[in-house]
Amino acid sequence: MKNISATLAIVWRIAAPYFRSEDKWAGRGLLAAVVAMELALVAIDVLVNQWQNRFYSALQNSDWDAFVTQIWIFVALASTYIALAVYKLYLNQWLQIRWRQWLTRHYLGEWLAGSTHYRMQLKGDAADNPDQRITEDVKNFVEQTLTIGLGLLSSIVTLFSFVIILWGLSNAAPLRLFGTDVMIPGYLCWGALIYAIFGTALTHWIGSPLVNLNFEQQRYEADFRFNLVRVRENSEQIALLRGEGAERARLLDRFGFVIANWYGIMSRTKRLTAFTASYQQAAVLFPYVLVAPAFFAKKIQLGDMMQTASAFSSVQGALSFFVTAYRSLAEWRSIVARLDGFEMSVASAVNLPAHEPAITLEVAGRHVDLAQLCVNLPNGTPLVAAKAFTIQAPERVLVTGPSGSGKSTLFRAIAGIWPFGTGTVVVPEKAKLMMLPQRPYFPLGMLRDAVVYPAASGAFEATQVRDALIAVGLPDLAERLAEDGHWNRMLSLGEQQRLGLARALLHAPDYLFLDEATASLDEPSEARLYRLLAEKLPQATIVSIGHRSTLDAFHTRKVTLVKDGAIHVVGGERAAAEPSAAR
Repeated sequence: MKNISATLAIVWRIAAPYFRSEDKWAGRGLLAAVVAMELALVAIDVLVNQWQNRFYSALQNSDWDAFVTQIWIFVALASTYIALAVYKLYLNQWLQIRWRQWLTRHYLGEWLAGSTHYRMQLKGDAADNPDQRITEDVKNFVEQTLTIGLGLLSSIVTLFSFVIILWGLSNAAPLRLFGTDVMIPGYLCWGALIYAIFGTALTHWIGSPLVNLNFEQQRYEADFRFNLVRVRENSEQIALLRGEGAERARLLDRFGFVIANWYGIMSRTKRLTAFTASYQQAAVLFPYVLVAPAFFAKKIQLGDMMQTASAFSSVQGALSFFVTAYRSLAEWRSIVARLDGFEMSVASAVNLPAHEPAITLEVAGRHVDLAQLCVNLPNGTPLVAAKAFTIQAPERVLVTGPSGSGKSTLFRAIAGIWPFGTGTVVVPEKAKLMMLPQRPYFPLGMLRDAVVYPAASGAFEATQVRDALIAVGLPDLAERLAEDGHWNRMLSLGEQQRLGLARALLHAPDYLFLDEATASLDEPSEARLYRLLAEKLPQATIVSIGHRSTLDAFHTRKVTLVKDGAIHVVGGERAAAEPSAAR
């Protein structure tokens, strides 16, 4: 019971915000219409149950006129039922897509806001494969929540509607045992209740492991799919290393978890299906066994017996909702658990600065100042420390040091996406910062959109984009702005770095941080591009990470991070520093 109440609390937490959102009136209206139609369908079931008595009684009595009348009544009921069923499905699907649209936008906003997606990876939180959470799990949550919720509502209303009918029929058709009438008020209702309790208990006992099995199946499937995507993204390196055999073995190993867990689902589903199918088939015959003695004793007519069987079936079906929907409920609970894990992971990443010592970002002053800054690894190990390091505008600073000394991590801290550590990073108000890594990112789509990213497609004129591409040495690409492609895969790393610098020329940031952003270019090309930046962005402050001695000529200051983590300033002011462990 505790698990059920916890699951329902999570469902309410996930579902309720939509019905309080800006789309609440449409959502509430559609939900009300669907619920009303569901109730109307139950009402028609009640009318059909009463119709069965009159119809079969007309057959037993050979009453032709009554038979024809009941045929026309059935046509009217069936037509109404079909119309309601069609529009209930239509409105249900309309509600599903609106709800899913809002929930997807909500989760995307939470996941992408404030570098939360990046912090989730840094912390290694339990929400694996957020892409699956936002796509498959959101879709299945909306669909199954409505299906199960409406099914449960229908069962409750059906139970209260038919139990009254069945109670009256129980008194009209007394229980007959060994030729003797036994008066047990509402015995058909008690029979349906006992039968449903027995079936529900056994179903839960047999099927409860399916919840965890379904949860694990989704995790294994997502992990296998993720590794397939990784192979596709790194196909060139795998081919160069002749790593196909190793990748095949690794992928089959992960697929083995999918197969093994699926066999577990198969075994448990077989047992559950065997029981539920037997349970449902026995339920067809059970009411006839109870009322047949009264029928053969001429206590009731054929119409009474058929109406009793129909009402018993409705009551028993309503009471057995958890038996018939158990597999769906198991899948639904695993979906709810995964979305709950995703929300908890997002909340943990968002609240990271509030619950742990963290680097704070402050907007003030005229320069970038690192005040009493200590940059740590996620496990708390100190990486870089500086007491009072300032980057003044518009100077050129070269940051060097051995691999693992924390140069790139220092850039991440300045950008405000690395929370681990203590101290403050002060950035001038309204200053535009741009970080160019060694391997720049380009979204799939038109080349023009890839170059101007993260700005909108129309933020720059086509001529501006072409001029920038020509300036960085990519005249061939200047005529392909409307071409779609996977540019990170289609272009060499050197071309990607030139494209990244074209992006910088267009955005003209106040502070440009180059994290080995020209390392794949030859030295003459690198020199030309640095001169281009000096010419096109004369007021920009440029901070570079690099190892080539030729870069010294393009910078006014050189900062060296030694292996012990201390910052040393060469050729200008000297920053106080503290030693810390190296990465």
